[in-house]
Amino acid sequence: MEWTTDKVRSSFLDFFRERRHQIVPSASLVPKGDPTLLFTNAGMVPFKDYFLGIRTPEARRVADCQKCLRISGKHNDLEAVGRDTYHHTFFEMLGNWSFGDYYKAEAIAFHWELLTRVWRIDPRLLYATVYKDDFEAEDAWLKMNVLPRERILRFGEKDNFWEMGETGPCGPCSEIHIDRGAPACDGASHRGSACGVNVDGCARFIELGNLVFIQYNRDAAGNLSPLPMKHVDTGTGLERVTSVLQSFETGRLLGNYDIDVFQTIVREIERAAARLGEGARYGQGYDTDVSFRAIADHARAMCFLIAEGLVPGNTDRGYVLRRIVRRAARHGRYLGIKRPFLAQVELGVIAAMGGAYPELKEHEGKICEILTAEEERFGETLDRGLELIEAEKRRVGGAGDRVLSGEVAFKLYDTYGFPLDVTQDVLRDEGIQVDVAAFERLMAEQRERARSARREEIIAPELKLGGATASRFVGHDRLTGESEVLASHIGADGKAEIVVAETPFYPEGGGQVGDRGTIRTESGALIEITDTRKADGTIVHSGRLLQGDAGQVRPGVRVRLEVDRPRREAAMLNHSATHILHYALRDVLGTHVHQAGSLVAPDRLRFDFAHTGAISESDLREIEEEVNARIRENAAVVNEEMAYVDALKTGALAFFGEKYGDRVRVVRMGDFSVELCGGTHVSRTGDIGIFKLEAESGVAAGVRRIEAATGQGALEAIRKREEVLRAIGDQLRAKDGAALERLQRLLAREKELEKKLRTLEQKLATGGSAPADEDVRQVDGIKLVTRKLEGVEPAAMRGIADQIRTRYGSAVVALGSELASDKVALLVAVTPDLVGKVKAGDIIRQIAPIVGGSGGGRPDFAQAGGRDPQRLREALDKVGSLLGVK
Repeated sequence: MEWTTDKVRSSFLDFFRERRHQIVPSASLVPKGDPTLLFTNAGMVPFKDYFLGIRTPEARRVADCQKCLRISGKHNDLEAVGRDTYHHTFFEMLGNWSFGDYYKAEAIAFHWELLTRVWRIDPRLLYATVYKDDFEAEDAWLKMNVLPRERILRFGEKDNFWEMGETGPCGPCSEIHIDRGAPACDGASHRGSACGVNVDGCARFIELGNLVFIQYNRDAAGNLSPLPMKHVDTGTGLERVTSVLQSFETGRLLGNYDIDVFQTIVREIERAAARLGEGARYGQGYDTDVSFRAIADHARAMCFLIAEGLVPGNTDRGYVLRRIVRRAARHGRYLGIKRPFLAQVELGVIAAMGGAYPELKEHEGKICEILTAEEERFGETLDRGLELIEAEKRRVGGAGDRVLSGEVAFKLYDTYGFPLDVTQDVLRDEGIQVDVAAFERLMAEQRERARSARREEIIAPELKLGGATASRFVGHDRLTGESEVLASHIGADGKAEIVVAETPFYPEGGGQVGDRGTIRTESGALIEITDTRKADGTIVHSGRLLQGDAGQVRPGVRVRLEVDRPRREAAMLNHSATHILHYALRDVLGTHVHQAGSLVAPDRLRFDFAHTGAISESDLREIEEEVNARIRENAAVVNEEMAYVDALKTGALAFFGEKYGDRVRVVRMGDFSVELCGGTHVSRTGDIGIFKLEAESGVAAGVRRIEAATGQGALEAIRKREEVLRAIGDQLRAKDGAALERLQRLLAREKELEKKLRTLEQKLATGGSAPADEDVRQVDGIKLVTRKLEGVEPAAMRGIADQIRTRYGSAVVALGSELASDKVALLVAVTPDLVGKVKAGDIIRQIAPIVGGSGGGRPDFAQAGGRDPQRLREALDKVGSLLGVK
């Protein structure tokens, strides 16, 4: 095949390189410094600042192949994916750009030459469109004399005026469409309308390129204003062009999912279906093909997002990734795949695209690990959720209604983790709609309950807050100050809440706990402040009135504020240490690491970050050493306030979900750490003293946690550990290395004695042959062996079950043991030849509740515990009825 996807991509870049365009690599799918977008949804996103005049481009002519994702906001193709052959969430956009250089006529000429001379597309198949008022573009097409006037079409804003979002750069566009012939039209896709350019759903006429002429900026009110310079922004879908060129080569009408890249992924899905499912294959029918296409599309999106450091979560970008994974897993169920399979599919993505995007190969292990973990988590509830949907479909159909209640949709989301779009997707083919308004109402109520709970924790309703009570934090460089009370409430029990105009008290935020201290009035009232938090745009000091009365703390009164210095300084040590820790984690583990949460208290710090898998002891040691090396470096810690855009230019790390204003505070430590942060910090890293890593653990899928201490807290942690070691040495009557050797000998001896004890228990329980209390029954060739034991621990029961299976060759074994403290142990074992008929895990789950317990296990072996020894015999007898033994 001559026109592979890789060749189409390179031919485009070569064409514009020859025409003096600078070739730049694809920007990240996560826009840098643009809080208005979740993802890069068009090729122009990385160049937005050039169009606005905020930054100056290095070259006035640029070309690239940009990774894009359209799954949120105004440009969202998620629902169409899989249902036709040309919509995608992730796609590659070929683009050439002119920043105040050439304009409409040159851009049109370039693309005509690319399409007809380089890619050799027959001009008789092509159409051009222009915006209805863009006479300049229309004239450019007519002067070229390459298309008859009837194939140069005018359209309105819906089709030929391009906007990146609700606000921002925009302008008229000229598109090039191709007629793929009558066989490409199925008629139903555009609901019987005549085939034509820009007819919704028409697969016969498809867009090959969009030439946007950016000349306006749209503000929040919808007003258009001319940009300082006119620009060209073109977009050519790589997948669509490749499908057209490969159709010409093969003589077959191909959709996007038939091109080489997607077929590599589809073949991997087929392998997964053969290995883990029922052997479904692409091309078996429309419904099956929809699932194949959806999985193939989502596989690319998942692969690239995880390679860029994202992990599935419940907010923002992490939630989008989780939605994609769950949609793909659900489509896997439709193909008969009921076990995790997406990691295998990703191997197809890496094989198809790893050459063009090396980051996929670099992060292969991480991609597979994250997907498997997320798929397993969702798999636990997916089947139950689908069962509920099927039951509701039958109920709705039986009632003659075609609407699923918002309450059921909310339950599917809240209980089973089904995003609304997944529920809608499942029901769409049945013609059943979801009551979205009711669903959104329930979601809003849930959010409001959460907000109310947080608010009640912060302030009393009697404290009236509003715009007039906005206060300012002035405590970055001082711990005392004088101010005026703006609002106050002191209850009968002395609980106090106070707002002042300016405060040195740091309000809880960015992980750092709120300050404590005192507030005194000139008349002698004294309030002990035990917490400081933000609420309704102001800073609230919470505490208790120790001296005076409420009248002395009324609005207008002058007060003196004093922060608890030792506590604040201890918190500052830990806060600055989290910045250094963040740097060290990215340095040792990789730049995919990014902060996912933190706690900065005076006595400890906690830092959550995106990463999969436990961190090795050697890496933890290296991280701890790197942090302490940077502390010993005694680098200066510089705080600067600057414009948000300028801060991002410095390379400062910013985090999606954080609220950044036009002006931000940048914290720079030496030449290794630059972050946006409003918290309080030390003057030099050496002030931290020492950093001691205490623990590392997992807190969620793809999120790890490190707990540590600094300064005096670190010294106290080390002393406590020394005291424990000293006490252990005293118990062992040995010190240091000798204590360790003695402990190892004792543990080895204990292990040996336990082994001997289990052997004796088994001999006593079995007597070497079938004991008298062993009940053996047979039905349809299946032996059922049950036995009640006394005081035999679960570990020893395993050995007994193995002996029984060996003795009978083919059998289902059920054992129950009455233990001390009124506890029960159950065990079911099945010989390999019977697991196709009998599942040990299924049996144990049905008999365990009889003894007040629960359990599970594999098809050949399962265990459970319980609390009711009086019903142990009943539980064992139940096994017979489950097998059909009378």
